[in-house]
Amino acid sequence: MNRIDERFESLKKEGRKALITFLTVGDPDLDVSAEAIRTMDAEGVDLIELGVPFSDPAADGPTIQAADERAIAGGTDIHKVFGLVEEIRSDIKAPMVFLLYYNVMLQYGLEEFFRKCAETGVDGLIIPDLPYEESDEIAEYVDKYNVYQIFLVSPASKGRIEKIASHAKGFLYCVSSMGVTGEKSEFRTNFEKFFAEIKKYSSVPACVGFGISSGEQVRELSSYCDGAIVGSAVVKAIATGDTAQERIANLKAKLADLKSGIA
Repeated sequence: MNRIDERFESLKKEGRKALITFLTVGDPDLDVSAEAIRTMDAEGVDLIELGVPFSDPAADGPTIQAADERAIAGGTDIHKVFGLVEEIRSDIKAPMVFLLYYNVMLQYGLEEFFRKCAETGVDGLIIPDLPYEESDEIAEYVDKYNVYQIFLVSPASKGRIEKIASHAKGFLYCVSSMGVTGEKSEFRTNFEKFFAEIKKYSSVPACVGFGISSGEQVRELSSYCDGAIVGSAVVKAIATGDTAQERIANLKAKLADLKSGIA
């Protein structure tokens, strides 16, 4: 069984929502990234998203774009990201998924990429520029290597929700609002209607992301679904501080705030 399924089964038994957090690997460097991942796991994060730095991250707002630029400037690439996962996987209980752009996979070679994910312990892939309609290109490798493609679905998907939700594996990444990632002070989506539509077609857990930055928002939005995904606010915490110790202390403080919103 994929670790993602195992984790959500455990959460269901506990009657608890998932907290999913994101970091850009290599920002500010690989050592801090490794310590940040260990910290997330130790502090009870349920699933960890690893952002693979990319020169044109179209779905991301300024915080994650800047983190990608710093990581690339520091020499982080997909080979180093795989190396980091290989180094720490045995220490980490949480499932780990990559958030990356399709070109990175194509350049690596699709089957070789999936083989490496399976070898190193990457459980899933969030690929913003490979929508459900084009996912046949990698479907055979998803099945062969048991590395899930995590589909994104948004309120604007409307006619597509049934197809996306009914074919989902692992969990559905539900986009809270249109636009790019980043912190938001308020949300205008009718979440009750959005998640009712998703649940009509899918038994896979649905988690909400884009714009969530506080424990209060985690509590509010996860009340409609199975968990909350926090990216930019965590990246900002890790980016704040002059030393590795300060960065990790800031991360711990942000995680404590986010965990306060998990029921």
